[in-house]
Amino acid sequence: MRILVQKFGGTSLSTKEARGHVISHIRRELDNGYRLIVVVSAMGRKGDPYATDTLLDLIASGGGSLPSREQDLLLSCGEIISATMLCSLLQEQSISSVVLTGAQAGFRTDSQFGNARILDMVPTRVLEELQTHDVVVVTGFQGQNQNGDFTTLGRGGSDTSATALGAALHAEMVDIYTDVDGILTADPRIVEDAKQLDYVSYAEICNMAHQGAKVIHPRAVEIAMQAGIPVRVRSTFSQSEGTLVANPEGFKDVQIGIVDRFVTGIAYVANVTQIKVEAGGSGSDNLQLQVFKAMAENAISVDFINVTPSGAVYTVFDSEAAKARRVLDDLGLHPQILSGCAKVSVIGGGINGVPGIMARIVEALTEQKIQILQSADSNTTIWVLVNKEDMVQALRALHAKFELGK
Repeated sequence: MRILVQKFGGTSLSTKEARGHVISHIRRELDNGYRLIVVVSAMGRKGDPYATDTLLDLIASGGGSLPSREQDLLLSCGEIISATMLCSLLQEQSISSVVLTGAQAGFRTDSQFGNARILDMVPTRVLEELQTHDVVVVTGFQGQNQNGDFTTLGRGGSDTSATALGAALHAEMVDIYTDVDGILTADPRIVEDAKQLDYVSYAEICNMAHQGAKVIHPRAVEIAMQAGIPVRVRSTFSQSEGTLVANPEGFKDVQIGIVDRFVTGIAYVANVTQIKVEAGGSGSDNLQLQVFKAMAENAISVDFINVTPSGAVYTVFDSEAAKARRVLDDLGLHPQILSGCAKVSVIGGGINGVPGIMARIVEALTEQKIQILQSADSNTTIWVLVNKEDMVQALRALHAKFELGK
């Protein structure tokens, strides 16, 4: 049995026209000889009747609140509505289909409501239904804990559902359908000449996703990478092949071009605050331990960390900056706070070991008189911190310097 997984996001199901495109993609792959697992998100975005954020607002607007367990039960409704609606459309088209919840599809999770982790996949029911149906529609974003409670997988969880099913069922491919034609070299709302990428490696797209590109969730990529399942990011609204995500050896005849491409894309995370803590005065002993232990105990997420013998520099989201300051003040430390920053990332599988990449980054930003506040690097990514007011110009300058629009 040839199995293909398709995942359709909320915008792919929000209108009659969009749903018509979804049906055409399903029919095309059935004609190609596949049995299909179709994973769906809740329809639409905030403000639309069954979107996840709308369901949350339903409670908040009444002045009430829900325990996390009951909130996950509520949020599961959005995907169930999408799945049953799509099933009815398929039946109208004489396409045999059946709907399974995340639990019925075999998602076994922990009990971290709102951001559950998949512990095991038991897709026995999915395989049984594929024997008698052309399409199994699965509610994305959800699973079941050991007590039988509904759990949700966090933002972007439907992507994770799709790749987890692809891995468990040894699918040939996982197609992630969205409202863009594929993965681009930069955010097209900021960089006008951003170009669609035909191929990216798992490592590159995982870094792009972690650094702000919102096309696919990094957890989904990590699962696909571990299983070696290729993923395509495609547009619901066209027949384009989109962007293939795979290991470099899976790029076949274009491998040489991929290997020679030092930089793949530019990403960003806005609205971050830089915090500097220097030794000196009370509380200077074991400074780094005090700082990061305090951040962890107060559930403050830290990023872009530079540790030196005399102190530490790191970033937090602007929304957590005031809390971080209070925590450090209570320790007798006196942090330097710089709010309104942005983290800009240069990402590429060919960066490692290549001389001159950082020099070109510095050159591009210096030419635009953009100050670099902090920097760091890994095998596939170089990060720079800039003032938020310089972020747009920094993205455009780096995109041009590495000729990504050509």
